[in-house]
Amino acid sequence: MKKGIIITSFGTTHEDTRIKCIESIEDRVKEEFKDSLVLRAFTSKLVMKILKDRDNLHVDSLSQALEKMLDEGINDIYIQPLLIIEGVEYEKILREARNFLKSNKCIIQIGKPLLSSDKDYADLISALSLNKEEATVFMGHGSYHKSDQVYQKLEDFIRESGNKTTFIGTVEGEKTIEDIVDNLKKKAIEKVILKPLMLVAGDHAKNDMASDEEDSWKSVLEENHIEVRTIIEGLGENKKVQDIFISHLQAIMA
Repeated sequence: MKKGIIITSFGTTHEDTRIKCIESIEDRVKEEFKDSLVLRAFTSKLVMKILKDRDNLHVDSLSQALEKMLDEGINDIYIQPLLIIEGVEYEKILREARNFLKSNKCIIQIGKPLLSSDKDYADLISALSLNKEEATVFMGHGSYHKSDQVYQKLEDFIRESGNKTTFIGTVEGEKTIEDIVDNLKKKAIEKVILKPLMLVAGDHAKNDMASDEEDSWKSVLEENHIEVRTIIEGLGENKKVQDIFISHLQAIMA
């Protein structure tokens, strides 16, 4: 029987990064699993509404994508989230899948987000191609969820690899840009590369990180006399990061 794959993410309203970071992974999955039906789903109702109202672009919710699978006669379904951590959005996916199973007869298996094992941390560090000679500041999303500790754990792994000039902070998590500025000053670092540690380079990367707005990370760093070079690329553009997501999908389909 034909299998079904749903690639699900929070989503983005920015077409450029959607193509580079989400569609690129979907295309690789379609190539890797030619005999499977591959569908897209977003978890953010707000993103889906904006796309529908502004662009007349419909994107399925997870439940809608699951319904389409059953309509196609597919009962063997695999969901791969394009998420960084096992946080709020991941729990939302698990909950929606459980609720769907209460009234529908099918088999659903769900893959892990990007950072779910020690191997994932090592693989991501390799994918990031960090330069020990050049200080780098990463902006992650962050969360009030306990999984926010993943960002500190990743930085700890980076330190253990011998890199002392890479720093990770978050927009909505515990470690802030102010914490990073303090660390940069302690190390007398006056020049950094600023990059997003997010699937897509959307609003957070373009506005909260790289804009000239007073409270952007770029502006905060510059106010502290730190020279900044911004690189606006989502993790989804990185082929080695794509490999990690695909390996998680392969693990549940094995």
